[in-house]
Parts: sequence; structure tokens; C-alpha cells
Amino acid sequence: MVETVRSFRHYTRKWLILTLSERLYSREYRRLRRRFNNVPQDLTDQYLLQRIAHKYYHSRIEGGEGHLEIAKNIYYARENLSHMVLSLKPFGCLPSTQSDGVQTAVVAHHDDIIYLPVETSGEGEINAQSRVQMTLNDARERAKNEFTKTLESCGMSSEEILSAVKAHKALRDPFLRLPEGTAGTAARFVRYVAQQQRQR
Repeated sequence: MVETVRSFRHYTRKWLILTLSERLYSREYRRLRRRFNNVPQDLTDQYLLQRIAHKYYHSRIEGGEGHLEIAKNIYYARENLSHMVLSLKPFGCLPSTQSDGVQTAVVAHHDDIIYLPVETSGEGEINAQSRVQMTLNDARERAKNEFTKTLESCGMSSEEILSAVKAHKALRDPFLRLPEGTAGTAARFVRYVAQQQRQR
């Protein structure tokens, strides 16, 4: 009984320290984010990522961030936050090796994901560079198509966007907050300029 109480107190103490640390970190990050006009992405709920990955990688398998690698891949594609995911890791990292095996099923179930794992050693530099370049070409094509479709849907041309940027200094602000909805910054910028033009 005494051991049980001691164990519970030890667990509760650790839980409180971790919870407090998590909340302090989140608060400080949000304060910093506000200073940059909320341009940096908000912190993603780690428990949401855990639930997303659980179907593919049991979250109780400890020893690394294998489940988070899978969850982020799905989350970025689902929320239109990136065109591709490049996983760069040290050679022989067991959780990452396990997650790479699971990523095959993830990519098979989600057609819109472009995913590439790269080891920092264990394969030749030429081979790794070639794989990265091929995958980047796929992501670049996806970004171009997204940009073209956004221009068409907004009824604008590239020249009109450029002239609007030259005419309005506010559009050249590096801390400009762009609307969500597309992965590419260029496509989001087109949507923002189109919104501003309609309001004028």
C-alpha cells in the first residue's frame, strides 16, 4: 500500500511538472508569435497528432518520435500545409526506420502525399541528391499547378499581381499574414491580393 501511494505521488509530481512546462512553453511561443503578427504557424496539438498516427503506429511504442513523423505527414497533407515532406534523419535511428516502413501504408492510403526519407549516412551522396531532386520536381509541379489554379479562380494574371505589389507598399511587408487554405505561399499571396483588390 505504501509503495502504491509513493508511486502515485511520484507519477503525479512528474505529470504536474510536464503539464506546467508544456503550458509555459505554449504561452511563451504564442507571445513570440504575436510579435510577428501571427505569421509563424501555431503549435500543433500533440495529442491530436497522437490520435492521427495511432491507426498506423501505436502511440505507446516508446523510444522516439516515430508516431509523430507519421502524424505530421498526414496532418500536413490534410491541412494543406506543405507540398511534400522530406524526412532527414541519422542513419540507424530505430523509431525512424520503423516509421519509414509504416509510411508505405500511409502513402498508399493518401494519394496526395509526397514523402521522401533520407538518411544522413548509409547511402551515397549522389544517390541521395538524385532522389531529393526528383521529389522536389514533383513538389514544384504541384506548387505551379496550385498557383495557376489560384490565379484562374481569382480572375487575375501574374502581371496584375506584380503591378499591385509595386503600387502598394503594404503588400511588400515581410510579416504579411496570408490566408490559410493552400500550401503554397505564392497561391496564398494571390488570394490575399485578390481579396484586397475587391475591397478597394
